[in-house]
Order: sequence, then C-alpha cells, then structure tokens
Amino acid sequence: MKAKNKKTVLSGIQPTGELHIGNYLGSLKNFIELQNKYQCYFFLATYHSITENHDSEKKKQQIINLAIDFLAVGLDPQKCIIFNQTDVPQCTELAWIFNTITPVTELERMTQFKDKAAQQAQNINMGLLDYPVLQAADILLYHPDFVPVGKDQEQHLELTNKIVRWFNNKYDNYFQPVEPKYTKIPKVMSLLEPEKKMSKSAGPKHYIGINDSPETILNKLKGAVTGTGKETLLPPGGQNLMTLLREFGTATELKYFQKQIKNKDVKYGELKQTLAIAIAQYFAPYRQKRQELEKKPDYIQKVLDEGAQKAEKLAQKTIKEVKTLIGVL
Repeated sequence: MKAKNKKTVLSGIQPTGELHIGNYLGSLKNFIELQNKYQCYFFLATYHSITENHDSEKKKQQIINLAIDFLAVGLDPQKCIIFNQTDVPQCTELAWIFNTITPVTELERMTQFKDKAAQQAQNINMGLLDYPVLQAADILLYHPDFVPVGKDQEQHLELTNKIVRWFNNKYDNYFQPVEPKYTKIPKVMSLLEPEKKMSKSAGPKHYIGINDSPETILNKLKGAVTGTGKETLLPPGGQNLMTLLREFGTATELKYFQKQIKNKDVKYGELKQTLAIAIAQYFAPYRQKRQELEKKPDYIQKVLDEGAQKAEKLAQKTIKEVKTLIGVL
C-alpha cells in the first residue's frame, strides 16, 4: 500500500454542490502538488455533508460531480487514492469507539459547531456536534503523517491528537500524533460581501464556480463590490480582486494594477475585465476535461470503487487491531 519511506497525507472535501475558486485555492490546488510527493488519500466526505440540510437525490449527483471535479482538476488515480467515505464503513466504527473516550465538553466548545448550529438553527443535529470525532476517525484510520489544513481546521486537528493521547493512555500506544501541514491559503472573500468568506450558501452571485463559463465569470465580477478607486487604502472588495489577480493573472497584469493602486486611480472596470479573462483561461482545461469525464460514468465509478478497495484494505487492518486492543475481538 505504502511506498517505502514515503510519507502519507490524507484530506477530504464534502460533496455539497459546485466548487468555487475559494475551494480550489484552499484545497484542490494543493492536492495536485501533494500527490507528486506523498502517498495521498483524498476522500469525498459524504457522511460529514449530510449533517447539513440536503436533498437525497441531489446528494447522489453531488457525489459524482465531486469525483469528476477531483479528476478534472488533475488528481491522478495512478498517483493517489480517491474514494467515497461511505464506501469504507470502518470510519464510523472507529468514530463510535472514539466517542467512548471523548468528553462532550470538548465537542461543545468547537468553534465550527457553534458556527454551523447558528447557520441551521432548525437542524442542530448530533452529527454537527460529533463531526470532529468522525473527522478524527477519518484521519487515524489510515495513520497519515500529515493532514493539510488551513487555520480554520486547526482546532479539529488538535482534538484528533487529544484523542490519540486518550486512546493510547487507556489502551496501548497504538496511534501516532498527526502533524498539520499548514497550507498557504489565499483568503478568498464573497464578491458581494467582501468582509465575509466566499461561500456557496450565500448565493451564486457571491462566488465564482470553477465550472462557470467565461460569460458567467464576467457577469459575476461586474457585480462585485469594490470602491471608488481613489481611496488611500484599498477597500476589502478591491483587496479581494487583487488577491485573485495574484493567483490567476500574469506578473505584468499584477504590476499594472499595483501601479494604479499606488496612484490612487484604480480602474475597477478594467480590473474586472482582466480578471474575468484570466480566471476563464486558467480553468479552460478543467472545463474541457470535465465535459469529457461527464460522458464516462462507468470510469468515474471504477475510480471510486478501486480507491475504496485500496483504502479499505488499510482500514480493515486498523479496525481489527483497535478492536483487539479494546477487548471486543
């Protein structure tokens, strides 16, 4: 399973709808680089996604769409293991075992639980509270060396390593602490509310989808909140557009608009046009590849099935050893 002396990395993304450029810069772009350096497990965090309000029929398609996105952006099943979380049931077995050693007070103080509970006040379910324990199981099931995270996930990884200590102290020195692999994630903000992080839940005009057409990208950017262009300090909306230009534009384009900022004469219409072209061109190969993969449902399923078989081989070994240690096998 694991190449000799090759470190292991694990990460997942929830299938909750189309991906936007914030998702790409925050995760997928990094995944592509990691698969060339490490033994990587990249999974569709489907169980996590159903803690939110969802439609069961749409969920099926969201799972397939995310698998297509993984492949279309450049993840290679010959270089990494891609699988659906629900196809490896050992994660829920291990989560239950971890539940028996995790204090409820640790879960109640989780920032993400408080945030998500506020977002869906009519559906504060146990899954929202227990989310970090399942996440710990997702991670420790495969004994990875690193987990790539942004600062917003730091608290969850800290809990994972607490669970490692609690388990090892109670049973045996079996699990090893997991190191965070902090990634430089550009903070991509909403187009209409640039003080808030880009999110699908706010509505389609707030984000740019990686599968958006060039026309759609331009229309969304035209509506982006900016400023007058004469400010001494660039407003949040202007800062957000410049962040995107750094990621998707050329060095020449960046220098050109930085000069405008210095001169307090930012032409936002021109910046939006330039940025729209840059983003559209950047994701053109992805859109083409995605169209090709949409015509190959059997291949997509094959990738997920083979990935699950590889992942489950290690998962079965881990759960068997854990059950032996706790005295139930």
